[in-house]
This record gives sequence, structure tokens and C-alpha cells, in this order.
Amino acid sequence: MFTKHFNKLSKNDVGIAGGKGASLGEMTNAKISVPEGFVVLSSAFNGFLTENNLDKKIEKIIKEVSYEKIDQVDNASKKIRKLIYEAEFAEDIAGEIRKEFKKLDAKFVAVRSSATAEDSSSASWAGELETYLNVTSKDLIESVKKCWSSLFTPRAIFYRFEKKLQNQKVSVAVVVQKMIQSEISGICFTVHPVTKNFNQMVIEAGFGLGEAIVGGMITPDTYIIDKLKAKSMSSRNIGDQKSKVILEKNISRQSIMIVRDASGIKKKKVPRDMQNEQKLTDKQIIKLSEICFKIEKHYNKPQDIEWAFEEGKFYIVQSRPITTL
Repeated sequence: MFTKHFNKLSKNDVGIAGGKGASLGEMTNAKISVPEGFVVLSSAFNGFLTENNLDKKIEKIIKEVSYEKIDQVDNASKKIRKLIYEAEFAEDIAGEIRKEFKKLDAKFVAVRSSATAEDSSSASWAGELETYLNVTSKDLIESVKKCWSSLFTPRAIFYRFEKKLQNQKVSVAVVVQKMIQSEISGICFTVHPVTKNFNQMVIEAGFGLGEAIVGGMITPDTYIIDKLKAKSMSSRNIGDQKSKVILEKNISRQSIMIVRDASGIKKKKVPRDMQNEQKLTDKQIIKLSEICFKIEKHYNKPQDIEWAFEEGKFYIVQSRPITTL
């Protein structure tokens, strides 16, 4: 078995599903609103390497790298990724992935790398590996391969040496998840990431897909929440209390957003009458803070959460521990 649905995974499955996959499984089983999906387990990647005799070749290339020399890191990355691209994808693995994709009944999915060393006490691979959005059945297997090879991008190779993981076995799983075409999206830090105030939560929000925020293309709205006050109230009955819960709102002008249309992912102008608008209403801000507080409480540690809002509903697409506190 090379795949597992989110509902068959938990936070204890980092070794087979990676940090991202294990977290999505854990949240699915905790009844958090996670878009449906499955994980291509690390055993599929390991089997792919073994069947194509790539293990020793990759190990040899990594051992010969002086990571302080950028050109050597770049060359090693190109060699390893070329080996993976050109290797044969076993039909039993590909067939199982396609079968699970069909069960999702989704035209588009997000395909995300999930390193098995991700979010461990010694290292966090967040941001080092690749994600592909709006993937169709036609591009599915190729996208899985690209995620596998992203374990060997120049950044990831450097990170391996920086964290002294070059002699450890790091594998990669791949998350395949129904694509949410977010009208609004963003990030939530359940502890203030700058002041490190554990009684405050920070929500960032922007129009369109979240890649605009992650890629630094836009300045999102920022909302600061008083967690202690938010605990004692509900978004269904906020009344005049909302001003006491939302401590601060910084509304940013947004002129472009990233969306998907028939031709794929593209930048689009935000309508002029929306450019200066607050992205989430106060009620939505408090509703989202409730969801994020529930996730923090479940894990019993501060979380860095990626969220999306589509057709009146919030979805959580990722949650990982904040590693900078």
C-alpha cells in the first residue's frame, strides 16, 4: 500500500506521511475542516529510488558536495533531479495514486511535498520543498515526481548540511488534496510571532490564493486577536464585544491577486471598489480565530496555520508548530 487517506493518518505518522501529511490526518480526525485528500507515502518514494537504483548514486553525489560552494550545490541538485525525472515510475505505484485521485472526485488538486523530517525538534523543512497547485489527472504523476525531486533543490541540499542531516535518511511523502479556489486566504499564528505574546493571535488575510502572501507579492491585512477574550465568546454572538476581542486591524490596499481560470494560475487585478476593503469581516475574523484556537488546543502548542475561505466556509490547508519561539 503506497497511499493513505487523511482519515487513516495521525500526528504519529510523520515517518510515513511527513509532517504535512500527518498533520492533515490528525486535523481530519479532530473534525477540523480540512479539504479531502490522501498521502502518497514515503514508502512509494523509497521504492521508486530502490527500483531505479538511485539510492547509492544520490548518496555519492551528496557526499561529494562542499555545501559552502554554491556552484557545487547547484550542480548536485541538477544531477539528482535529472536522475529522478528520467527514472521510470512503477505502474503499481502510479495506478494506486490515480485510483485514489479518482475517489476525490475533484478536477483540480494541490500536490504538496511532505518531508519525513519535517517539523522535528531538530529541523523544520517548511518552505524548503515544492508545491503544485491546480494539478489535473493529466499532470498528477509528473507533479508527484517533481515533489519527490524537490527534496534535492539547492535550498534543500544546503538546509540538509546546515542542520547536519546530510548523513541521515530523509525521505518525502506527497500530499494530494482537493484544491480550494479561495476567495480569501492567509496565515494565522496562534502566538504573536514578533512580540511572542502567548495571549495574542495574529491573522493575515488577502484576496485570492494564498501564494500571493507566501510569495511576498502583496501586503496582507493583519488582525490581532485577544485570545483570552476570544475563548469566552462565540462568533455567533459577538455583539459589541468584537472590539474587545479584535485588538488591532491593519487594512492594506491590494491591487492584484492570484486566481485560477481556464488557462491556469494567473495574476488578476482586484476590482477598484474592493482594493481598500477589509478582507475578512469582524465576524469572520472571530470565527477563524475560534478554529485556530481549537487547533492550538488540540496540539497543545503554538501553531502556524494556512487557511482558505471559499463559498462561505473556512478550510485549513496546513498547520505546523511555530519553531521560532
